[in-house]
Amino acid sequence: MTGAGHDSDHGHGVDAGSRGGAHTHGHSHSHGPAAPVSRHLRKVIAAILIPFAAAVVVGLVVLWPGDATPHKRTGVGFDQQTQQATVTKVVEVSCKSVNASAETPTGDTSTAEGNSAQQQANGTCHKATIRVDTGEDQGRTFTEIVQPDQARQLHQGEKVVAAYEPSAPRDLQYSVADVNRRFPMGLLAGIFALAVVVVGRLRGVMALVALAISFLVLNFFVLPAVLQGSNPLLVAVVGSSAIMLIALYMCHGLSARTSVAVLGTLLSLALIGFLGSAFIGWAALTGNTDDSTGLIHGLYPKLDMSGLLLAGVIIGSLGVLDDVTVTQTSAVWELHDANPSMGWRGLYRAGIRIGRDHIASVVNTLVLAYAGAALPLLLLFSIAQSGVGTVANSELVAEEIVRTLVGSIGLVASVPVTTALAALVVAADRPGPQAQPATAEAGAAAGATAGRRGRRRKR
Repeated sequence: MTGAGHDSDHGHGVDAGSRGGAHTHGHSHSHGPAAPVSRHLRKVIAAILIPFAAAVVVGLVVLWPGDATPHKRTGVGFDQQTQQATVTKVVEVSCKSVNASAETPTGDTSTAEGNSAQQQANGTCHKATIRVDTGEDQGRTFTEIVQPDQARQLHQGEKVVAAYEPSAPRDLQYSVADVNRRFPMGLLAGIFALAVVVVGRLRGVMALVALAISFLVLNFFVLPAVLQGSNPLLVAVVGSSAIMLIALYMCHGLSARTSVAVLGTLLSLALIGFLGSAFIGWAALTGNTDDSTGLIHGLYPKLDMSGLLLAGVIIGSLGVLDDVTVTQTSAVWELHDANPSMGWRGLYRAGIRIGRDHIASVVNTLVLAYAGAALPLLLLFSIAQSGVGTVANSELVAEEIVRTLVGSIGLVASVPVTTALAALVVAADRPGPQAQPATAEAGAAAGATAGRRGRRRKR
């Protein structure tokens, strides 16, 4: 009886000792990402990520754009010279007095064109005087007639952006292109940065730094490389991989937890790239659907617009993928810290239950974000009373549908993939050599203490 009891206590002691060791390890890293103690696991993760990071660096070096010769400005859309200006005076004038033809427009006033012509003929217009504040013509003024049905009405003291066309007659060289929104946009950005730093503290600061680096990669690598004729898909893969590595490790630390999130993000991006390439080609999407893409194609006719569309899908999905993979990895690590005895299957089942809630919210968010951006277009189709099938079949809408569904499939797949990777890694964690007792006496004492813990749990 005694021997049996001793053996039983000893067995509980060994089991509890291993649990206690795991619990102590997890607790010691409660304030930051925990890395597996096992050297073997660290070597496996490093064997995957180090070659990947090296390939990203090589890709950046090989695809890095040189000094591109600027093209001749077309004066269309964003491709025009602009200066900052201020509206100094606004007076009301008769639209008939400023009508160049001095003739009353005719037409059916029930139509949009006819109604607009009638307002321009009989309504009250505004004559705005605008002063140029920057450039060689600083101080020069010009006038602009604002029709009553124009969406943008000018007000005295308002800051505007003036488009400049040097080849036009002097009186027509300047025109109001847009409103100057720099101050409200800058103020909003400052409030955002302050909120991130106040709530996130050091991690918030690192997140802002990572965000700035992401914009630098996009501005100095991705966009110039695409314009120089490099494959848009390849540029997007290299650029998004660089952003992913910098952002994740900078915000979450160099640890096994972050490495698992990187692996999950990488696998999900590969799936998005494969599905995007297949369905963009199958659906015959050209990527040339509006004035902006048409202007780009006109300036750079050799640019692969469908490849640019796929690159946009990959880069656009990256931000949401980071959120999902980091959250799932952290959830699995916390579950392991709460119950170190849980195996990888239990960790996976618990983590995937959390992931299902995440999937529902993220997919809904992604779809609504795209729908919100395309709301004017959807409203236009509604006004035209087009059927759902007709609307969905148009390239402009089909492009958004493919973009949304491919990104959503990648997001859904990232949950089980990342959860499984995290569960396998954290469940395989074992105390290292430094965690073993140094002497036989210390081992016996640890076993006795663990045995008492085991008996208390048994009761």
